[in-house]
Amino acid sequence: MSALPYDDPPAPPTTQSPLAFASEIIAATGLLSAEKLELACASAVGGSLAEGIRRAGLASSEAVARSLARRFRLPLIDLTQTTIDFEATNAVSLHVLKRLEALPYELDGNTLRIVVADPLNVHRIDELRLATSHQLQLAVASRDDILAELQRLGRSAEAFGARIEELIVEEGEEGDDLEADDGISDAPIVRLVNSIVFQAAEDGASDIHFEPQEDSLLVRVRVDGVLRETQRIPKRVAIGATTRLKVLAKLDIAERRLPQDGRISLNAAAAGRMLDVRVATLPTVDGEAVVMRLLDKSRKAPTLEDLGMSQDLRARVADVIRKPTGALLVTGPTGLGKSTTLYAALAELNKPELKAITVEDPVEYRLAGVSQMQINTKAGLTFASALRTILRSDPDVIMVGEIRDVETAKISIEAALTGHFVLSTLHTNDAPSALTRLNEMGVEPFLTASAVSAVLAQRLARRLCGHCRESYNPTPEELAAAGLSTDLQELLLYRKVGCGRCNRTGYKGRIALAQLMVMNEELEGLAARRASHDELERAAIENGMCRLWDDGLARVEQGVTSLEELGRVLS
Repeated sequence: MSALPYDDPPAPPTTQSPLAFASEIIAATGLLSAEKLELACASAVGGSLAEGIRRAGLASSEAVARSLARRFRLPLIDLTQTTIDFEATNAVSLHVLKRLEALPYELDGNTLRIVVADPLNVHRIDELRLATSHQLQLAVASRDDILAELQRLGRSAEAFGARIEELIVEEGEEGDDLEADDGISDAPIVRLVNSIVFQAAEDGASDIHFEPQEDSLLVRVRVDGVLRETQRIPKRVAIGATTRLKVLAKLDIAERRLPQDGRISLNAAAAGRMLDVRVATLPTVDGEAVVMRLLDKSRKAPTLEDLGMSQDLRARVADVIRKPTGALLVTGPTGLGKSTTLYAALAELNKPELKAITVEDPVEYRLAGVSQMQINTKAGLTFASALRTILRSDPDVIMVGEIRDVETAKISIEAALTGHFVLSTLHTNDAPSALTRLNEMGVEPFLTASAVSAVLAQRLARRLCGHCRESYNPTPEELAAAGLSTDLQELLLYRKVGCGRCNRTGYKGRIALAQLMVMNEELEGLAARRASHDELERAAIENGMCRLWDDGLARVEQGVTSLEELGRVLS
């Protein structure tokens, strides 16, 4: 997209401050009311009203860019759909571009076309002029998109040999620097490993998989619960990459026949993530595979609202966890957010008048005011032994990361019966199965019936990208497959498309699909006499529990996710 010649924004009158002048300009766009504009001015940093609007959360960066572009009659550039000219980006130093939050995207002869987030900031524009000998043509783009592209430029520079300084060991933590002074820090293999880890951290990946193939080392990352291939490392350097990862995790590089486990503590500052990386190796017929699990220690614990639950479900969960005793069990397959839901519930219970203690493997979030224990099986600290110790510490709330064995199950249930509120997880497919699973583990049915307050079963579905999703009317066949009436052909649903903001997947982020079974007298009686799964499910539905599929359909009708994604998650 071509840009119009750059014209300076009109200079503010000498009697008027730049911020006040910028306020008048924004007011003229109609983007904000007078009250919100005043709040934005109070949040402005360095005289930048656009930054103040973003910090105050009054409008998205896209909305600000759109209003400013319209007011100054400048092109609005969608960087996710625009090819960035590499020669143009070299016209201004990268550190200058990051400081000024600007991005050159096209070089035409001596004319450099460049996007900025805030055309009102004349000081930054003047600095841009001084930083290059080219004639400038100005355009406007979303600040978030500009910063994302600048980060990609940084990664590209590293790929061509620049050192990455953003990945360093967190001070005071055990672990190794990816740029460790081992005599090979400038080697290409080191830069390659650095680049892969940094890219995954910035993309919000939960795992990195290094999988040996016959002719290469396949690298895949898991984002929003789905694996995608990022690159293939040539076979001749595959062993070097694997060895580098084992060195960082303090593993035996000579042992390739047995699985090994280790960890690395990293501060991925540029990605805004404090990472505890768990490293596991696995010998395969094609070589040694490595899986890195990225645990973000800098994340704040989510709330029940952050999980994307419906308002009614949040209210029902809140009623359950207000009880002084009992147990809330969260069930579902591995990696679908059970622990995150426990943290959300614990955050609601984290009050000065309550003593909360957790035992976890690993500790995924740090909660102020909560005593958190990390199990260490090698030292003899298991879930069961930790629970015995916790019960001697007079807690009000206990969170057990997972009920894995009969001993942990019995102690947890007994704790729920003796004046404690217990939060824990189980691996079952739905809520009623949790009761039968505890019985199978050896817990007496009458104890289960008395101790369990509620069971929450959940799955995680990817959220449709709000920038590129498209609406459509489903066919009768699609409606029938989803269990909906075929008369609803006028129903408006949404499906994925894919754009730069969602890495062409059509999805960005995830939401929880859940069913809540709250125990009552009827369910307690059924559980005490070892009723079958079908009997428990039938009674729970009659008492208000919905099926996971029904909760998912409600999200599809709201346009939050798609029928395709619902089928993938619940099939």
